[in-house]
Amino acid sequence: MFTLLHTNDLHNHLTDDQARRLADRRQTLGTSGLLLDAGDAIASGNITFRPGGEPILERMTQIGYDAMTVGNREFHVWRCGFHSKLFRADFPVLCANIRPTPKIREEGNGEREKGEEGKPDTEEMPVRPYVVFEPDPGWRVGVIGLTVPMVTERMLARKISAYVFDNPVQTAAQIVPRLRSELQLNLLVVLTHIGIAQDRVLAAAVPGIDIIIGGHTHVVLEHGERVGDTLIAQAGSFGRFLGRIEVDPDTPPGWAPGVKAVLEAL
Repeated sequence: MFTLLHTNDLHNHLTDDQARRLADRRQTLGTSGLLLDAGDAIASGNITFRPGGEPILERMTQIGYDAMTVGNREFHVWRCGFHSKLFRADFPVLCANIRPTPKIREEGNGEREKGEEGKPDTEEMPVRPYVVFEPDPGWRVGVIGLTVPMVTERMLARKISAYVFDNPVQTAAQIVPRLRSELQLNLLVVLTHIGIAQDRVLAAAVPGIDIIIGGHTHVVLEHGERVGDTLIAQAGSFGRFLGRIEVDPDTPPGWAPGVKAVLEAL
């Protein structure tokens, strides 16, 4: 059995006892599972950030988290703010639907144009779109991150933001079939911070997603929710619950009969 443990919307609520329990659970799993978070782990607001980084991300690193997605709390419109919010996370932080805002330069004729060929700045991003785990030979688990769009091309805020977001469902529609085909994944998990309504839209619109582990709306899904062949899970907020999803590796594609989700008190 392959086990996914998951949290979301901790908002810096993680006590020493909870951290010890999570670390013990992760260590017990070994290569037969992952510990994931669906965003808003930190408490900083969307505008403020701590120059010294977020202590809870260092604690999550020590616990053994394998990956998380960016929540709106982890995002900042400035490069220094975004990097500062995330640099203490020594594990993959994921977001496939974010990209740098194209640089704008002043031309000699006074007109403002995009940088070379209109390409975005190639700065090193503090996030990556996805990560692939190989817990056992011949068994590959892909994890994609998607986040609620905080700044889009249509917003005036794009003029001061170093980053813009694309539509998460459209992004998934592009990346999911490509990863399924190119990487030959046995299990595809999407970590989202887009809310339960959009999770349902995502599950219905994009085939090939086995599990959506979501956040943002603080919903308690005691046994998950199924939309077609996709299981949606969310574990409330503020560290009250730990989600557990058990996957039978011998289940044929579709996974519906071989996936079980439960919540337990954390």
